[in-house]
Formats: sequence, structure tokens, C-alpha cells
Amino acid sequence: MLAKEHIDDLLDRNGNVVSTDGDKIGSIGQVYADDDSGQPTWVTVKTGLFGTSESFVPLEGARVDGDDLVVPYSKDQVKDAPRVDADGHLDPSEEDRLYAYYQISGGGGRTYTDASTGRDGDNNSAGTAGYDTDARGSVGHDTSGPTTDDAMTRSEERLNVDTERQTAGRARLRKYVTTENVTTTVPVEREEVRIEREPITDANIGAAMDGPAISEEEHEVILHEERPVVDKETVPVERVRLDKDTVTDEVIVEEEVRRERIETDGTGDIRR
Repeated sequence: MLAKEHIDDLLDRNGNVVSTDGDKIGSIGQVYADDDSGQPTWVTVKTGLFGTSESFVPLEGARVDGDDLVVPYSKDQVKDAPRVDADGHLDPSEEDRLYAYYQISGGGGRTYTDASTGRDGDNNSAGTAGYDTDARGSVGHDTSGPTTDDAMTRSEERLNVDTERQTAGRARLRKYVTTENVTTTVPVEREEVRIEREPITDANIGAAMDGPAISEEEHEVILHEERPVVDKETVPVERVRLDKDTVTDEVIVEEEVRRERIETDGTGDIRR
């Protein structure tokens, strides 16, 4: 037979109720003791989402295995047990229904009261609206670890986007020589021969009669002309340098973030 201190130790360590084949049924909720003998006789198992449903299991034939309480019943058998409110007290009619379901002898008009205790030994009976109040005074019981306070913290990830400077490329100035044809028009002058005839007059009769009367004679005139003379010189035309401008673009950042959500189960019996 399990002693009360065994149950208290399991409660302090947030023990679980498991079947004989090792299947976890749920976490230990409340322990009910006989009003006359004070011997622990029933234990409730928290099942369902967030452990909001509690099923009664007899402690007869149960044993302690580390942090767990092993009962000689299957998970389905416990979950299908008659629904009895875990309100801190078990009436004879309720106990008879449970004894009949688990096919064990007992009852006989005896009553059972919640005998769960915390580490300080104070009575830890059912709290407001049928929920447990732990040693810290918080409503509810953390089934995944030590009870902290009366609330559950919901967290989420958020993006913290910043920028970093990195090399995107290089730009260079390079000078090279090309050849192209340039066409221009240059005015040039040249001399051409023009024959001029003048009649004999008193003014030129002397020059005309100078020399033999009849003779052969040649007269030569030198002609001149201009031609283009090409010369090249190098002159600076402009200065070229590299400079930088800063422009602003918009970049769309997509990333997955995790967010915790809190759901409730079995809230229909909560009194407001």
C-alpha cells in the first residue's frame, strides 16, 4: 500500500501516471485520502490538452517507479473512467461508480477528501472553479515542469534587420589611342598666265621700236602656287576622374519566424 509521503514526493517532482506497459497516461493531479484512516486511496490523472481533464484512478495495486506512479490499468481504461468532478471531495455515490467501473471491492459509504500537499506540508485542496492551487498560491498546475506562477508566457521571434557594407564591384579609368580620319578645307592660291594686249601709242612707241625690226624672241614668266602643309600638335582637351554617388534602394527581406500560440481546452466548466 502506498504511503502518503510517497505521493507527496511524486507531487513535488511533478510525477506522471503510467500504465504497466510503460505508456504515459498523464501527470498526477490530486490525491484523495480516506476521511477515517487518512490513507491515500485515489489519485487523479491530468489528461487532454494542457491537462485540463482529470480521471480518477484507484491506488490499489499501484507502485512507485522513480518519478512515476505505475497503475495496473491501460491508458484507454483510465481515460474512459466515469467523469467525476475533482472538486476536493469524493461522495459515496461517486466512489461506488468508480469502484464498479474498475471492478474492485470497496466503498460502503466511506468518503474521501483531497489530501494533496506541497513541500511545506499545508493542505493543497482544490482551488477556484475545480482547479488546483499549488504551494505558491497560483491557480493551475504546470504539467511540463515545476509550477512557476499563474500565467503562461507566450513568446515569438521578431526580425532585427540591419545592413552591412561590402564590396560590390570596381570601376577603373583606362586611356587608349585610336586613329580617325579628319577632313578639312584649306584655301590655297596659285598664279595663272593672262595675256594682255595694248595698242601702240606715242607713250610706248619707243619701247616697241627698241631692238631689231624683225627677230625671234622668248619671254618667260614664273608662276607660283600654294600647297597645304600639314603639321600636328598635342593639346590637352579635358580632365577626367572617377567620383562616387550614394543611392538608396529598397530590398524586400523574407524570413521565417516562430511564434508561440496558446489554446485552451475544456474551458466550458470555468466559472467567470
